This record gives sequence, C-alpha cells and structure tokens, in this order.
Amino acid sequence: MRVATSYSDLPAEAKGAVVAIGNFDGVHPGHRAVLTSAWEVATRLGAAFGVVTFEPHPRRFFQPDIPPFRLTPAPVKRRLMKESGADLYYELTFDAAMAALTAEAFIEHVLLQGLGVRHVVVGAGFAFGKGRTGTVSVLEHVAGHKGGVGVTVVAPVAASDGALSSSTRVRDCLKRGEPERAAALLGRGWAIEGAVLAGDKRGRQLGFPTANLELDDYLRPAFGVYAVRARAVGAMANAPLSGVANLGIRPTVGGAKALLEAHLFDFSGDLYGQTLAVELLAFIRPERKFESLDALKAQIAQDSARARGILAAHEA
Repeated sequence: MRVATSYSDLPAEAKGAVVAIGNFDGVHPGHRAVLTSAWEVATRLGAAFGVVTFEPHPRRFFQPDIPPFRLTPAPVKRRLMKESGADLYYELTFDAAMAALTAEAFIEHVLLQGLGVRHVVVGAGFAFGKGRTGTVSVLEHVAGHKGGVGVTVVAPVAASDGALSSSTRVRDCLKRGEPERAAALLGRGWAIEGAVLAGDKRGRQLGFPTANLELDDYLRPAFGVYAVRARAVGAMANAPLSGVANLGIRPTVGGAKALLEAHLFDFSGDLYGQTLAVELLAFIRPERKFESLDALKAQIAQDSARARGILAAHEA
C-alpha cells in the first residue's frame, strides 16, 4: 500500500484511484461497507483502490483539549486499511488550511486537481468542507456533474441490534465497561495496540508478570480488570495468548498515568519492544485501591481464576 500525506505534486501513479472518503475511526460495519463498495468499483473500472482520511482527526483539531477518544489511532487505522486491500492511502493533514477549504474548494483542489480521483465513494451521512456545509448532494453536483467523476453513496448499515453502526455507540459501550457489546457493534473485538514497555516489575514481584502498554490517543474505557486475549502484531505475530489485565492508574501503588497491564497466562517469554494488541473480552470488576500488596495479590489471583473461566466459555 502506497501512503501519501499530501495531495500536492503527486506522481501519476498515485492518482486516478477510486477512493473511499471518511475518518473511519473504529472501521465498523458501516465504514467497511464504504470500503467494500470502493473496492468493487475500482475492480470494475480496473483502477486503484484508494482511501482518503485525515490526521489528526478533525475533532482533535477543533477541540484540542478534549479527552482521548480514538478507537483506532493513526497507525492502527493505517494497518487496517492495508489489510482491507487499499492500494493507495491518502492520510491528509487536517490543519487550519484544510479546515478553511469550502466544500467546493475541497472537491476541486483536493479531489479533482490534487488526487485526480476517478470515482468517489462515501457514506450517506458524509459531511465535509468549512463548517461541514458540504453534503452528498454538493459532492454529486460538483464532482459528478461538473468534474465528470462518478459518485457512489452507500446506505447506512445496521449493527446486530438493528440500530445504525456508529463509532459513538462503540465508545459509549466501552466507557460503560461493555466490551462484548462494543465487539458486536464493531463486528470484531476491540483491542488496544502498542509497544510493550519496561515497567517497575512489581507484577513480577507479586507473581503475576505483566506486559504494559501506554494508552496514548486511545479512548479510555471503564477503568478496571478485564479478561483479555493478546497477540503480537507484525513479523512476530503468533497464536493469541489469554490473560487478565488491569486498565487504569493502579491506585494501590500510587500510580497516576493510565496504563494497560496484561498478565498473560502460561507465558514466560520476553515481549519487551514488541507490538502487542490486547483485546478486551469481558469486564470483571472496577479498579480500586487495596490496603496492602498482599491483598492486591490475593485479588489478582481471584481475577485470574475468573478470567480463565470467561475465556474458557469464549473458546467453547
């Protein structure tokens, strides 16, 4: 997959694609329907399949002080798009200049002149341009009628409960400590992905060594203990590992920064520096402060036993 971070001065081989446009945070079934439609059109036309998205997320640009909210930070989204079969990935910088473009200017300068798109695919609720004044009708009129570019509008997709797929609904489930519900809405399990950090080794001292991940730009789900499944990402990828994880600030040991600390059952290897994706399967209990490390150790043993039971039920 070829990646471009600008729409200016692109070589000919990076133009002329059928593109799906959106933020695609979460890559839920509605997003995947747009991507699939773009792939199908590209295949039919014999063109490259491209994805147009924005970094930082426009919400972060307009509201820089809001808490982290991303379901799929930039590196994860990029990997998912590669796995979806994208040939070209336009990760365009969302800055003041981009925010100031009118809908018509975005179509003419970015899509037509910059990317030289052959066909555009968007969801029915797609909005763009300064003040989000650009609608599907504007896109069809300017790109389709004036620019001669095909436009496909994909209808909303219902989730498993019959309501529309929505990143907001997924976020709400995770903040309530409902990863199973979030997974049903996404059509796959939700994971936190990152490099395994060297910690203070307190978990090892307690008899429960952990792989520690920073949350960075990820949404903060409900703090607490989860049954998890982890897998290495990339060249070191292997079979999933089951475990139990604490997500939070570790109040018993005076922690302040939120971390994901995963104890992986029946594993004794070295994961430092590897990229690990830890999928939250089920919420076990809220995070709380214990009176002593011995009390914490006893609780971790109980949490581990409960997690093993949950994981066995998942695998049955």
